[in-house]
Amino acid sequence: MAKAFAIAYSHIPWTAIFASPLRRTIETAQPICDITGVPMQLKDGLKEIAYGEWEGLHPTEVDRTFHDDYVRWLTDPAWNAPPGGEKAVDIALRTWGLIHEVQQAYSTGDILLVSHKATIRILLCVLLGIDVGRYRDRFDMPVCALSIVELSDRGPFFRMIGDRCHLPEELRSLPGT
Repeated sequence: MAKAFAIAYSHIPWTAIFASPLRRTIETAQPICDITGVPMQLKDGLKEIAYGEWEGLHPTEVDRTFHDDYVRWLTDPAWNAPPGGEKAVDIALRTWGLIHEVQQAYSTGDILLVSHKATIRILLCVLLGIDVGRYRDRFDMPVCALSIVELSDRGPFFRMIGDRCHLPEELRSLPGT
């Protein structure tokens, strides 16, 4: 999937490429960096939600072991975090901070951010002015999808959200992706 993305978007004159420091995003960003020669910059602001004590657990186990916390989190993840984890508002603050940092460093050009499904959906909610607690209810974000947002003095302009046309059909239709 990452190679298909890299091939499809290698013609863009990327000014910078940022990725979450987690392995799967580094592996996703590497092919486009290899093709274009643009170095990858790792940013903690792009990390996936920290699930705390739920990290690595199946949802049924989380529900069984942390039932009340899990129900609160399902109901309003904006203000309810997994024990030891992050709330959606925490992710909104760190991604918004990253957007400002990137804008300060690069006032023009095409910037690629490689992140995680929930983090991307929360950032899209922030940019659209949608309650970040509703991120699971407002966007689907399949793996290796592309969203294009232009930032200007007039605010964000959304050109595309969650597109996977760059993937061959057999990869676009894989279950769970």
